[in-house]
Amino acid sequence: MSTKLVMLGAAPETRGSIAAVVDTYRAHGLFKRWPITYVATHGFKGAGEFTSLIAQRGRVALHLHTATHASFWRDSAYLCAAIAARCPVLLHLHGADFDRFHDACSTPSRAAIRFFFEHAAYVAAPTERTAAWVRSVAPAAHAAYLPSPVSIPAPAAGERANLIVFLGRLEPEKGVYHLLEAIARLRAAVPDVRLVCAGEGQRVAVAHYAERLGIADAVKFTGWIGPSGKRALLESAAACALPSYSEGLPLSLLEAMAAGVPVVTTPVGGIPEVVVDGVTGFLAAPGDVGTLELRLRKLLLDRSLAAAIGAAGRETVRLRFAPERALPQLEEIYADLGLRSPAEPPAARVNLRSAA
Repeated sequence: MSTKLVMLGAAPETRGSIAAVVDTYRAHGLFKRWPITYVATHGFKGAGEFTSLIAQRGRVALHLHTATHASFWRDSAYLCAAIAARCPVLLHLHGADFDRFHDACSTPSRAAIRFFFEHAAYVAAPTERTAAWVRSVAPAAHAAYLPSPVSIPAPAAGERANLIVFLGRLEPEKGVYHLLEAIARLRAAVPDVRLVCAGEGQRVAVAHYAERLGIADAVKFTGWIGPSGKRALLESAAACALPSYSEGLPLSLLEAMAAGVPVVTTPVGGIPEVVVDGVTGFLAAPGDVGTLELRLRKLLLDRSLAAAIGAAGRETVRLRFAPERALPQLEEIYADLGLRSPAEPPAARVNLRSAA
């Protein structure tokens, strides 16, 4: 009997990076090429389904998507069951601040995190920085950088309006209040500048702050938007701003770059791994409203520069995160876990175990 591959993660309707990554996996044929059973980890149903699969098959390979805090501890039950059954585990980390999450834990909890890292066959990290951190806290862990796949849309036609987009949660940590301050300053040079905030969170508080700054007429809130709405918004945007204090490597930023939209962001987390200041985007220190405003002004007033930076960012994402680049690295891990190779293996494979 061949080994069954079970993937555990967020339910498809969930809003977040895990659901987005899994959706891209599906769209680009991963579930057709490999014998994957997908189990949503929320609620008792997922736990029962996973336990039943282990009981029926005896041994399965587990691809577990997880994030920090409650997500990690909820998923630890699946990890314990898989380790007890001697199932090979690919522990796939998502999001930001695993280091801060780890450091804030009690000594027993940190020991548990190290145990799970070191007993997984692979720990997949969304950035090189996170992979290095995993190895620093769990020396026996086999951590590998695994890029998240990002679809590359066709280049947008036509001229872009003086529209800046913010894709993320509306909260201080994401720098949205500083972005409003930058927009207020920017109106002197670009009177028709507009900002669209696409995300959930402190919408009322952010709207009140826009009113205090006198820019309520220039700011629109859409709430969370799905893939089609995001594509339409990025087709008309002149710039994407994400002045966060803390990030991993946000999919929204990569999606903006993939759409050819020049980005202004901060050098936190894994962002400097893809955004080279003045080449593939602009960087400003968190909280530096003056630099944020200057960079946005430059992109809106110098459209040839904006086009060049947008094209460079798009090419960076295409070369490193396009599904045809990212998925073969995941499929190499699957093969290394002893799973049956697909009928038509990817043309290019990377041996992650020897490269790490």
